[in-house]
Amino acid sequence: MDKENKKPLFRSVLIKASIIFIVAYIISLVVWLGVKSYYGMAITTIASHALTLIKNVDVVSILRNGDVISVGFIPQKYGVNILKTTIDVPISNYTFNAPLTFAIMAAFYPFLKRKWIYLEAVLILLAVHFLFVFSMEGEKLSAALETQGYEKGGAVSQVFWEFLWGFINNMVVRFEPFLIGAFLYFFRNRTSAVTPTAKTPQKKSKK
Repeated sequence: MDKENKKPLFRSVLIKASIIFIVAYIISLVVWLGVKSYYGMAITTIASHALTLIKNVDVVSILRNGDVISVGFIPQKYGVNILKTTIDVPISNYTFNAPLTFAIMAAFYPFLKRKWIYLEAVLILLAVHFLFVFSMEGEKLSAALETQGYEKGGAVSQVFWEFLWGFINNMVVRFEPFLIGAFLYFFRNRTSAVTPTAKTPQKKSKK
């Protein structure tokens, strides 16, 4: 009897999650087309200025032309010639999975005991997109500065940036929806680690 009761329940839950997924995907796709450029500009601006903390460069321009944001860097140590390096960052290269990710997050809503887990999932998504722009600019900027003679990072530095950029681009970004889905699945039943302790009744002192 229990198995017979579980089948209709599982079927109804599956249908409910599927409907939520389809509706959320359509809505998020329409909304994302309107906010994608602003989001890409924000992520690129933050990542570009973060890169200046570990590279001796300054950001001199951030311009958007359609789906591509062009970031201009110049070395802080000016030589005889000031060479500007422009790096193009296509927004769609790292945000193409965003509507699908949002739809998967919405489909998990009925199964989550703690809705605040969505905040953690969004932070993971932001971190992935930030690392994409950061590693892409770092890899291209390192090669350009070394060619121009402003930086002597050597093979180790170049291999590091190439590995970081390749890993984020080929693995993390492409599997972003499954990464967020797996996170929500494995932590869907997690509750707050702090549980209130019951107060023990105090004995009245005898007079």
